[in-house]
Amino acid sequence: MAEEVKETREDFEAQLEESLNKASTNEDAVWNRLEQMKEDGDVLALTVGGVVNGGVIVYVEGIRGFIPASRLSLSYIEDLEYVEDLNVWLQKDVEAKIITVEPEEQRLVLSAKAVEKEKERKERENKINELKVGTVVEGTVENIMPYGAFVDIGDGISGLVHISQLSQKRVKSPEEVVKEG
Repeated sequence: MAEEVKETREDFEAQLEESLNKASTNEDAVWNRLEQMKEDGDVLALTVGGVVNGGVIVYVEGIRGFIPASRLSLSYIEDLEYVEDLNVWLQKDVEAKIITVEPEEQRLVLSAKAVEKEKERKERENKINELKVGTVVEGTVENIMPYGAFVDIGDGISGLVHISQLSQKRVKSPEEVVKEG
């Protein structure tokens, strides 16, 4: 009977070691995928699962990730050092990119702000690409320089109107034709 118990214990220890090796290998594979996602700049759809001091917790492929409060959102955080209540983010869906992968430290850091900045940049690019040469647009003079005036045409887009384009007659200074505002 003692021999059977010994064999059962040895079998159990062997199975346990095999399971631990598989788990370790699987975890290494997950960290490798996370590193690849970071390199590829993948945008991940995540749900905030917890709130901790200084940020929120999300899970990516079973690995606990951290989004610092300063990297949660452009509109929510906008240059604030201190955030009153991160609990408003609990159970909210966010899109984020991985910015730090450190498997040896079990550290995964993400940024939702990076996704928003990228979307803003693409939106702005699309608006600029929609503008066609010769199209007449209205705008507000933001700044006057000796060589022309910078005009805000809306949607965060500004452009230079060269002094030679401000009037049909020759002008010495942009102030002769336009004023700020």
